[in-house]
Amino acid sequence: MQQRAAEVLAAVIDEYIRSGEPVGSKSLIERTQMNISSATIRNTMAALEQEGYLSHPHTSAGRVPTYKGLRYYVENLMSPEPVNPEKITEIDNLFDSAMTDDAIIQNASTALAEITKCATVATNHSTKFSVITKVDVIPTGRRMYVLLMITSDGAVRNKVCRMEFDLTHEQTADFINFLNERLSGVNIESMSEEYIESLAAALGGYTLALSPLLHAVYELSEEMMRDSVEVRGEANLISADFPMDEVVRFIERKSELSSLLEGAFSGINIRFGEEDNTFAISNGAMVSASYYKDGKPAGALGVVGPMRLDYRKVIPYIEYLSSKVTKLLSENISEDGKLEITASQREEDDTNDE
Repeated sequence: MQQRAAEVLAAVIDEYIRSGEPVGSKSLIERTQMNISSATIRNTMAALEQEGYLSHPHTSAGRVPTYKGLRYYVENLMSPEPVNPEKITEIDNLFDSAMTDDAIIQNASTALAEITKCATVATNHSTKFSVITKVDVIPTGRRMYVLLMITSDGAVRNKVCRMEFDLTHEQTADFINFLNERLSGVNIESMSEEYIESLAAALGGYTLALSPLLHAVYELSEEMMRDSVEVRGEANLISADFPMDEVVRFIERKSELSSLLEGAFSGINIRFGEEDNTFAISNGAMVSASYYKDGKPAGALGVVGPMRLDYRKVIPYIEYLSSKVTKLLSENISEDGKLEITASQREEDDTNDE
C-alpha cells in the first residue's frame, strides 16, 4: 500500500474507533494533522473502498473500515500504546511461584478482563504435556469410591466410581500402590486404551472387579487431554450492547472457540463475528495471542469486544499477559517436577481412607 493510502486508512480507523461513526474527509481534516487537501482524501478513500479496505454504509458520506482494513491496520499501521507501568505492577502481583498452571491462566484471564473491560477467552492444553504424579482411591460410601489424579502441573481431577462390592482397606491400599507404581511419571499423552489394557492384564484376576476404577483412570486422562475454554467477564459483552441472543449463543458455544484461538499472524490472531459462524457475535471482534510451555503451544488468551475495539490499547496487554503466562508455565516445568509422596503424607492419606 502506498504511503498516502496507508496514512488515510490509519486515520480513518483511528477516528472510527474513537467515534463509532462513519468517517468523512471533512472530519478527518479537522481531527488530524494531515497536510493534504479534502479532495485528495476523498479520492484516496474511494480507492481504499474499491480495494476492499473501507466500506460506504447506507447513504452516509463517510466510510467505515472493513475486516480487511482492520487486519491490515493491526498488522502494518497501528502504533501500539505503551502499557501502563502501574498496571504491569498490579498484574505481576497477581502471580506467585506456588501457583498451578490452571491458576496462572485464570488469573491472567481475569486481569485482562478488568484492564480491557472486555470479555476474555482462554484455552488451556498445557496439562497434556504433564506427567501423573499421584493417584489415590478414597472410599466415600457403600460401594462408592473417588479416584483422584494429580499431575505435575498441579492439575487435580477426580471421578466417582460405583463398585460391585466394597473393597477392604488392604485391597484399597494395594490397588493404590499398584496404580502409583505404574502411573507415576507417565505422560498424560501416553494414557491410551492400549496402556490401560496393559494395566488390566497386570491386575490378573482382579481386573473385572476393579474395572470401574481402571476406566476412571482412562476417562480422567482423556479429560485432561481435551482443550478447556474459559470465558470471563461475560457482563462486559452485555454492556457493549451486543444482541442478548448472540451473547447467550456465544457463551453456550464456547467449547467451539478453541480452533478459532489458534494460528496467529505476527503473534496476534483476529476473528470477526460475521466472518465465522462459530464466533456467533456479529459486529464483534476476538483478538488473541498464543502462549507456550517448554517451547510448545499450550493455549491462547484473548478478548472479545466490539469491532471498533481500541486495538492500540488492548493488544499490548494481550501480548504482555500471554508472554507472562509463557514465562510462568515454563518456570513451573523445572519447579513443579514430581510431587513427592512422603511417608507421612501416605500415612495421613491412609488415615483419611479409614
